[in-house]
Amino acid sequence: MGKGIVDKLKEEFDIEDDWLPLEIHPDTPKEGMALTKRFPAAQLNRMIENLKAAGKQYGIQFNEFTILSNSHMALAAGEYAKEMGKFHEFHEEAFNSYFTQGKDIGDIEIISSIAEKVGLDSRDLLKNIQEGKYDNILEETQQIAHENEINSTPTFIIDNKYAVVGAQALESFREALMQIEREQK
Repeated sequence: MGKGIVDKLKEEFDIEDDWLPLEIHPDTPKEGMALTKRFPAAQLNRMIENLKAAGKQYGIQFNEFTILSNSHMALAAGEYAKEMGKFHEFHEEAFNSYFTQGKDIGDIEIISSIAEKVGLDSRDLLKNIQEGKYDNILEETQQIAHENEINSTPTFIIDNKYAVVGAQALESFREALMQIEREQK
């Protein structure tokens, strides 16, 4: 996978990133659902084409995925990976599994496989998820998103002041960061 925007920005600016887990469709059944049941065909086709175009410039390949996964388990697993110092590796593999390979990241076997692939203890991960260890983090993030009217990912909050919503061009982020630098002088 190519370098993402955040990685490119870290080369130019002194920034710290903190990824928060947000369930965009928390009402999705545990077994997931066909994307065509959530979105009309024309809207779905447009969304996929937009993803492909946005990803191309960063070396991200979006394929035809057909399922809307229940992301709760994957997001909780991401929090486990964060605790173990493997968040970015887990996130990249989960992203690739869903968007490029079309796998259901709501499936416990897929999550276990991703965990093992990045060097995590899948048994410990599943134990922590089943005990609900990360549920409060997901609930808090959901509340923060609701209070700030955030309803899509990615959403980047910069310096707790500026929001950049969606897959924007690198230049949009540069402009926001340079504006913050000017304000802080």
